[in-house]
Amino acid sequence: MNKRINFFEKRNYINSLLFFLIVILISKNFLAQNYVQYNISLLSVVSPETTNNWYASQTKYAGCYGWHNPIDNREYAIIGSTKGNHFIEVSQPQNPIVRDFVPGASQNSLWREIKTYQQYAYLVSDDNGSKFQIVDMSYLPDSVHIVYNSSALFTKAHTLFVDGNKLYCGGVSVIGASGAISMVVYDLSNPANPVLLRSLKQDYPSITYVHDMFVKNDTIYASAGNQGLYILKFNTTTNTFNLLADYTSYFEAGYNHSSYLTTDSKTLAFCDEVPAGLTVKLIDVSDLNNIQLKDTIRSHVGSTAHNPYITNSNHLIVSYYQDGVYIYDVSNSNNAQITGFFDTDYLHGLNDNYSFSTPYRGCWGVYPYLPSGILLASDMQNGLFVLDASEALKIKTNTTEKDVVLFPNPGNDHCIIALNGFKKGKYKFSVSDISGKIILNEEFDITSNLYKKEINTSNLSDGIYFVQIAGENLSIIKKWVKTN
Repeated sequence: MNKRINFFEKRNYINSLLFFLIVILISKNFLAQNYVQYNISLLSVVSPETTNNWYASQTKYAGCYGWHNPIDNREYAIIGSTKGNHFIEVSQPQNPIVRDFVPGASQNSLWREIKTYQQYAYLVSDDNGSKFQIVDMSYLPDSVHIVYNSSALFTKAHTLFVDGNKLYCGGVSVIGASGAISMVVYDLSNPANPVLLRSLKQDYPSITYVHDMFVKNDTIYASAGNQGLYILKFNTTTNTFNLLADYTSYFEAGYNHSSYLTTDSKTLAFCDEVPAGLTVKLIDVSDLNNIQLKDTIRSHVGSTAHNPYITNSNHLIVSYYQDGVYIYDVSNSNNAQITGFFDTDYLHGLNDNYSFSTPYRGCWGVYPYLPSGILLASDMQNGLFVLDASEALKIKTNTTEKDVVLFPNPGNDHCIIALNGFKKGKYKFSVSDISGKIILNEEFDITSNLYKKEINTSNLSDGIYFVQIAGENLSIIKKWVKTN
């Protein structure tokens, strides 16, 4: 016999349900408010790993990558974690679905990196007990199939890069060899069974370690740690490496970690990982006989850049420990302009709670190349972030960075904004803090080629602010710092 529920029981049940839903909504809103952001919005977060690795408390994740299946137009994220690699469908970016998991040979990993070629994912780790794995993703969304799981080619590799039908691996350990091999290149004519072509050690034994590399048309920009940056060419006719140039003594030189090249091959961005807090460098590599430093970039003092990426629109995307994801317009390599950020490590960094004792936590890597335009980011503690960065990646027109000058910068009780070369007309002017809160918002007329405006900033708290000038087909954002 069915139990009969009276009016009061129904009312109590409904009240309890409403209270439960309100708690969920408040919790979600509170969590969303913790992510400091500017021009980048959160679509979803997923954290399928349950085990922390050996490195530090709550550290679970490493590198991430993306893959688009051209047959059914589905999109996927691949993220490395303590125990292996997770394959997550992000075709509906607000509702990511974990489709499969490939356990690694090492079940307690800090380092995992991924690259793709055709329908294959290449998985490496730099932890003891690792193996090289190749996964066929053509069976997704149902599953993935391991087609290679062996230490025959190598056991460990720190990083990898695919250029055409070649796979480059850095920091490689091979059974029977003493120490790491700096860099090796494999032929992917048979993607499921790579064939060794050459080791860099055979041609340049003096380059002892390649931590990471960017490769374009067989030209390799090799980040060699404390030895600096080497630019090499792999000769496909002779299967040998040729050194084109090196950049080993430069401003704030540290452990040269990783790099990325603009589409016109003129500007290279690279990160120095150790010691903590070094700047990202932009260098002109159009003339390899005369490499020039063009600009340096820093999110905040104390924050460390980990990996750079550059889009076809000349936007530099940097994954920062503690500070999350930063995006810059580098179309003018002499003066990079910040266009957006999102702090995945919401307990540190942008929230003014820097942990200088453990600076290497937070955002590991980014993947901004899916056809949908969504941005993937892996956070070492918090998982995979799916982000909408469309506002930060907009192409700015009709002006250059030098048209807007803020001074003094840093400043205290006032800031003068100088605009030079603008067309006459109405413009919108706004000032916002790092959380996106608008402090000042007004409209003004420009009636001459040089326009100056002074702002009283004495009532503002110390910190970072963003000044935006907007007009027809125009949007410029400049950073201003308030100090005592």
